[in-house]
Amino acid sequence: MARSRANRQDPALSEGTERTTGTDAPLTRSGSIDSATEVFVAHRNLLFTIAYEMLGSAADAEDVLQETWLRWVGVDLGTVHNQRAFLVRITTRQALDRLRSLARRKESYVGPWLPEPLLTAPDVAEDVELADSVSMAMLLVLETLTPTERAVFVLREVFELEYSEIAEAVDKSPAAVRQIAHRARAHVAARRPRGTVSAAKTRDALEAFQRAIRTGEMQPLLDILSPDVVLLGDGGGVVRAALVPVVGAGRVSDVLGRIPTAASLEPAQVNGYPALVLRLDGEIDTVMAVRIDGGLITGLYAVRNPDKLSYMERETVLRR
Repeated sequence: MARSRANRQDPALSEGTERTTGTDAPLTRSGSIDSATEVFVAHRNLLFTIAYEMLGSAADAEDVLQETWLRWVGVDLGTVHNQRAFLVRITTRQALDRLRSLARRKESYVGPWLPEPLLTAPDVAEDVELADSVSMAMLLVLETLTPTERAVFVLREVFELEYSEIAEAVDKSPAAVRQIAHRARAHVAARRPRGTVSAAKTRDALEAFQRAIRTGEMQPLLDILSPDVVLLGDGGGVVRAALVPVVGAGRVSDVLGRIPTAASLEPAQVNGYPALVLRLDGEIDTVMAVRIDGGLITGLYAVRNPDKLSYMERETVLRR
């Protein structure tokens, strides 16, 4: 591959945040809390992104990082020759354990399950491959992989780690990892959005959506909805949302037309692309992201589950 992406930053970070180096020299003195903290912080951005792309949940990714830290702080750093690889291994294994647990919880989830929206910095959109890898559409495709396939795909295709390093992280042989990577790559290629969609096109689609809600005139929105567009609403059984996918431009338009006129619609950068944040009484009620294929909206993702919006609400407050 052309270049290494192992240095990529946490997509939720603000613009200009320093990236990790991705290279490590062996420590020559006994590890201490200060040394462990310094190394962990230097690689935290990478670890968070790996965990988030494996889990589709910022809150769970933070929990994985906490578990990684608790294990890391007990390690004698003087015996670790590649700190980044060691931390990636811990993070991947913790994320795999949590991913398998989440899979069991999703079996009893009420209605469609959507990834937790992640507020991303504007400069993330400039890295097209990173923006694509954290998009709602891509994270939903990754949901169709097995946990091990997902880990291998993220580590290899997004961060371009060597097969030997991935093998240590997922406890497989390098030869087995190559086969898993090939299978996962083909699986994702058959299901991922076709072509690259610019942020500008996504923004235009969302502006049409805003105008339709504001004016009540739905025809301009219908003009850019694919005839077989699918709307997925995630209320988690906590708030009202469609329990099955809403299919077809007419039906989707009817659902969108029920959005309260008192709602405020704010543009935001979510999961690497422009999105809309719907607020009622000042609080986030829904985060709406879109998938575009061939110039038309083919997917709408409405996250309403309050548990999935709390992390984004906190991040929004911190950035003000």
